[in-house]
Amino acid sequence: MSHEKENNQPMNPQPYDRSGLRADCARCFGLCCAALPFARSADFAIDKAAGKPCPNLLADFRCGIHAGLREQGFRGCTVYDCFGAGQRVSQSTYGGRSWREAPEAAAAMFDVFPAVRHLHELLWYIAEAMTLRQAQTIHAQLADAFAETERLALMDAAALQALDVAAHRAGVNELLLQASELVRAEARQRPLSRPGRRRSFARGADLVGAKLRGADLQGANLRGAYLIAADLRGADLRGADLIGADCRDADLGGADLSASLFLTPMQLHGARGDAATRLPPGLDRPAHWPLS
Repeated sequence: MSHEKENNQPMNPQPYDRSGLRADCARCFGLCCAALPFARSADFAIDKAAGKPCPNLLADFRCGIHAGLREQGFRGCTVYDCFGAGQRVSQSTYGGRSWREAPEAAAAMFDVFPAVRHLHELLWYIAEAMTLRQAQTIHAQLADAFAETERLALMDAAALQALDVAAHRAGVNELLLQASELVRAEARQRPLSRPGRRRSFARGADLVGAKLRGADLQGANLRGAYLIAADLRGADLRGADLIGADCRDADLGGADLSASLFLTPMQLHGARGDAATRLPPGLDRPAHWPLS
């Protein structure tokens, strides 16, 4: 299979299977609705403490207002993604026994869930990095990191509670950064996609509300960037590293994200796009984006 665009610019291989890293709420005990806190804001209509079930959580762990979450002030719920950690903890770590059935285990389960969620997010990124042609020199190291991260996610509850997730994440991040630099170095050598100059930013750049319409951002380092409400309509983001970027309300209408790096469903659901927005293989267009 060819992974070249019509203009001979390389794309990421496709597809890569991350189906096991997608939320399956039917197999979860509403962990994100109980374990996590949220504050009254534009994303949530109420305050909720960690470990306290959301009042909208039903007895069967379904959401009582699922069909109208955005309309009723719970946009944050529509954006959140556990990367499949919910069903992993519910069905594997705790063997299908819920925190309602075993209230004595509830606190531990609520502690374990965020840890596994972090591990699953790392698995999402590593799985993508292992498909990158430009990073083939470190594919073996990435495969080892994937296997170790999967092993950690499968540990029992006590081991997961004791795990230093931050330390493991730091080690994996070094590999992901190497992969990113290899891809971005090639992307920056491509001809400009439109007249002007190529933009570059420091990691964690404050681009809140930035006017970047039509910008050539090929190979840009947007790790941890604040892209809240940024105008990225028609921007070329191929080869741009978006790991950890805050894309809430960013306008991605017509933007080319077809070969961007480390994009997540959570980022897409928090942003605005349209039918012309080009997405990487394996990522679905959010239902709230207009079709035309």
